[in-house]
Amino acid sequence: MKYLNFDSEYDKNPIQKMTLNHALIWDEASEIVSELSKISSGIIVFETYPGIDLKVLKEHILDKLHPNHIINIEAYTKSAKAIDKMIKPNLTDDRVFGYYSHHVIDDFYDQKKLHILREDLNQKNGLIIVYGFGASQIKADYLIFVSLTRWEIQLRYRRGLTNFKKHNEQEDILRKYKRGYFVEWRVADRMKDDVIKQMNYFIDYSTLNHPVMIDHQTYHQSLDQLVKKPFRMVPYFDPGIWGGQWMKEVCLLDPNESNYAWSFDGVPEENSIKLDIKGKIIELPAQDVVQFRPVELMGQEVYDQFGPNFPIRFDLLDTMDGGNLSLQVHPLKHYIQETFGMAYTQDESYYILDSGKDGSVYLGFKENIDQKQFKKDLIAAQAGKKIFDDKLYINRYPAKKHDHFLIPAGTIHCSGKNTMVLEISACMYIFTFKLWDWDRKGLDGRPRPVHLEHGFKNLQFDRNTTFVNEQLINTVKPINDKEEYTGLHELEFLETRRFTFSDFADIDTYDRVNVANLVEGKKAVIQSIDGRFEDYEVHYAETFVIPSTIHKFRITCLDRKQCIIIKAHVR
Repeated sequence: MKYLNFDSEYDKNPIQKMTLNHALIWDEASEIVSELSKISSGIIVFETYPGIDLKVLKEHILDKLHPNHIINIEAYTKSAKAIDKMIKPNLTDDRVFGYYSHHVIDDFYDQKKLHILREDLNQKNGLIIVYGFGASQIKADYLIFVSLTRWEIQLRYRRGLTNFKKHNEQEDILRKYKRGYFVEWRVADRMKDDVIKQMNYFIDYSTLNHPVMIDHQTYHQSLDQLVKKPFRMVPYFDPGIWGGQWMKEVCLLDPNESNYAWSFDGVPEENSIKLDIKGKIIELPAQDVVQFRPVELMGQEVYDQFGPNFPIRFDLLDTMDGGNLSLQVHPLKHYIQETFGMAYTQDESYYILDSGKDGSVYLGFKENIDQKQFKKDLIAAQAGKKIFDDKLYINRYPAKKHDHFLIPAGTIHCSGKNTMVLEISACMYIFTFKLWDWDRKGLDGRPRPVHLEHGFKNLQFDRNTTFVNEQLINTVKPINDKEEYTGLHELEFLETRRFTFSDFADIDTYDRVNVANLVEGKKAVIQSIDGRFEDYEVHYAETFVIPSTIHKFRITCLDRKQCIIIKAHVR
C-alpha cells in the first residue's frame, strides 16, 4: 500500500436499510407490468424526468400493458426552434455559465394542441397511456413518476443523450450539462413538487434494463425514515486532466483507470441514495430528500435561509501523483446575485487528507504585486502568447496532513500537485472562474474554459500574504480536549469543527443538518444517545450526513489509535 497503513474499508456503494411498516416494491420490468396490469381502464400518466429513455420505457413496460391508446406527450411541444428562442437568455453563449430558468413545463408545450388532445381523450374508452416529460399536464386516473439520477444523466450525455427537444448528440458535454442544469432540471423539479404528492407509483429507471417500482406510501415512509438517522449518499468518481492516484487505493476504485480527479461524496444535487427495501434496491436522487423533507433534514432555520437547497458540499480533489488544479476564484456574493441571480456563493475550504513531500496549496496574492501587469500576463497566457509565471504573483504554501486552508469567495487559489483535498464548501456547484490552467487541454482535447472577465471582477487583491497567514491557514481554536474550531472564515456562513478522540465524542448538531467526514482512523460508529436510531458505521474518508432531527449523537472510535472527524454546519 502506498498511501495507507491499513486495509481500506471505504464503501463506494452505501445502501441504507429501510425498516418500514408499509413496504411494497417491484423488481424488474416483468414485476412492474404484472402490478400495473391490474389497471384495466382509465388514463395512466407516466411523468418522466428528462433523460429517461422513452423507447426503452415503452418497449419494456408500456406496450406490455396493452393499452387501447398510447400517446407520447412530447409530440405536442412547441417547435425546437421556438424552445431554443425561449430559453436562449438562460443559456447565453458561454460554454459553462447560464441563468436559472423560472419556466414551467406549460411554457414548452403548444397549449392549443394540448386542449384538443384533452378533448379527444375525453371521448376515448379503455386503457389510455400518456408518457413523457410533461405528461402530467394531462389529468390522470393513475399517476406514475419515472425517475433518473443526475449522475446517470451526465453519463448518458457522454454516450450521446440529447437534451429535451434538441438534436445535439455530438454537442459539447459542457453545453449539454448547462442546458440540463439551468433549464431542464429546474423545470422538472418545479413540476415534481406536485407530481410526487399525487403519484400512485415511483419508478427508478437509472439502470436501463432494471427498473424498480415502489408505491406512494413506501416512497414517503422511506423519506420519513431517512431524515431520522445518519446516512450516506452514493459517491461518484471521475477522471480529470490533473487527476491523481490516491482515491484508487483508498476508495477501492479500478486500478486500471488512468486517474481519478474528484469525487462527489455528499452533494445532494449530484449524488443519489440507495435504499434496501425488503432486500431489493431502489435508487433515488438525493435531492428528493432535500426537496420533500427540507425542514426535517436541514432544520427550520437553515430551510428559512436557503429553501430546498442543500447549502453544504463535501467533495474530494485528488492530485496525488497528478497535477495542479486550475488557478481560480469564486464569485463574491453580490456578484453572483446580480450577474447570475443566485442566492449565495461558493465559499470554501481545503482540508488536507494527505500530501506528498512537495504537496502545496496556492492561496492569495503576494505583497504589493503589479495588478495591471498581472492581468496583462493572464490575458497574454490565455491568448497563447506566453506562459503565466505564477511565482511572480501567487503565494504557494506547503500542505501537510490535517492542515486547513480557508478560501472565502474572491480569494485566488488552487490545490497543487501531490495534495489530497477534502473540499468543504457552500454548495453552489459550477460557479468557478478559471484564470489559468497551466497551458493544458481537457480530457476531451479542447482548451478548458477560462473566465478572465468574470474573474477580474471578483479578485480581492488585498487577500495577500499577510492576510492569508493571519486569517486563512490553520485558524484553530480549542474548545475542549476533543473539540476545536478550524474555521471557516468569518466571511463564510459555514462553520467547521474537528473532533479528535480515541474513545468517543458526544456531538451537538445545534438542531441543524451536519455533514462530516472521518479524516483519521480506520472506522468509527455513530450511535444514538437516546436510542432513536441504530448504530451506523463509517470508514476512513467517507462523508456522512446527520439530519437536524438528531439533536445530539455519539461517535465511537473503532481504531486502535485514534479517530478524527471534521464536520460542517450553517452558523
